[in-house]
Order: sequence, then structure tokens, then C-alpha cells
Amino acid sequence: MSYCIIIPNYNHRSVIADVLADLSQLQLPIVMVNDGSDPAISAYFETLTAQFSCLTLVTHSENQGKGAAVQTGLRTAQKMGCSHAIQVDADGQHQLRDVAHLLQLSEQQPNCVISGQPVYDESVPKHRLYSRYITHFWVWVETLSFAIKDSMCGFRVYPVDATVALLDTVSLGKRMDFDIEILVRLYWRGVGTVFFPTQVIYPEDGISHFRPLEDNIAISWMHTRLFFGMLVRSPMLLLRKVRRYGN
Repeated sequence: MSYCIIIPNYNHRSVIADVLADLSQLQLPIVMVNDGSDPAISAYFETLTAQFSCLTLVTHSENQGKGAAVQTGLRTAQKMGCSHAIQVDADGQHQLRDVAHLLQLSEQQPNCVISGQPVYDESVPKHRLYSRYITHFWVWVETLSFAIKDSMCGFRVYPVDATVALLDTVSLGKRMDFDIEILVRLYWRGVGTVFFPTQVIYPEDGISHFRPLEDNIAISWMHTRLFFGMLVRSPMLLLRKVRRYGN
């Protein structure tokens, strides 16, 4: 098994050097996808490639969205010959000390996605916390199961070939809808997700790229598509549950 780290980054400058410094201690290749950041910040990212020899910088000429950046990172990981890719946010939300646990779980279950299940402190905006439960509900409907405990945490390990094979056959959302849709569609394909609790913080000076109107419309449309996709697949999903309980 060979791992790399993927960091989608749109204008996150304040702590990215610290994030890279922590991750570089793992001695894994790091792919940072600059998702069309402002020119001054893009120039700063270029300087980081000299500071961190493990860093590969891939640049989108214009902003496409977090999901598009992760998809570019996954395809880059496959070209680099990596079997698994660890997705980490660029803004310091994630507990990087938990990467070792991510790797351990991934080595034990290499065919699964390994995902953080957020444990929040008081820094989490309450409207974002409560809105997650709306998505949790729809994901449980779309999979006819409670297997996906959290579909919005961007702290994960993907099995690269299985994930890119999905990207090659289905056009997935390119913005905030990606994290949700990829887990549901991988579940439909029989790729399970293993969760572990991890602390997630919202830094006081953090930048959110969530667009309340546009992204909520995109996520609502995604859930509509996934709901009807579930109806088509419901016999298969129900048969899978019967077999699982039979065993």
C-alpha cells in the first residue's frame, strides 16, 4: 500500500505552512491543489514547493470548487502510483495527530473509505451543526441504512482506484456537494466506510467558502438525484441488508 496526502486549497494561506510542516513529518508525498487562488496567494504557494520537498503543487487556472480540487488530487494520486489518498483540509480544522490512526485503520481495511466522525467544541457555528443532521437524514434514506454516520467530514482516506473508477463513470458535484455524494455512490458500489471520532475545530479567523444560496441549492439538487437513484437501486440495497443480517 502506498499513500499520499491531498489538500484542496482555495485562498487558505494563514496556517498552510504549519499544516504542511506537520504532515511532512509523515514522509508521504503531498499533493496540494491550488483551486484558482488569488495571484498573491498562488505565488506564496509556489514558494512552499521549495520549502517542502515532498510537496507537489497542482494548479487550477480558475476556481472550480473543493470537490473539483479533490477529484484533481485523486487523479494525480493515481498517476503517482498511490493506492490510497488521505484528504486533509487546508485551514487547520483537522487534528493531524489522528492521521496515524487513519493510516492504521486503512491498512486494516484497505478496500474501505476511512473517515473522521467530527467531535466539535464550542467553536462550531450552531446553524452548521444542525444543518448537518438534515444531510445525515437524507444520506440514511439514500443508502437505506445508517452505515454512513457522517458524510460531510473532509478528513478521509480513499482507496484510489475504486474512487477514480467512479469518477470516470459518473459526473459528481464539484463543490461542497462532493464530500456527501462520493460516500453515497461508493456505498452503492459496495465500498464501505469506516468511521472514527476526531476533534474538528472552527478557527476564529477561518475562511469559509460555503455559499449559502448556491451551495444549498446544489446540495438539495444532489439529494434529489440521489433519492431517485436510491429508488432504482432499492432492490439491490435491500437484498444486501438481508444477506448481511443472514450472515
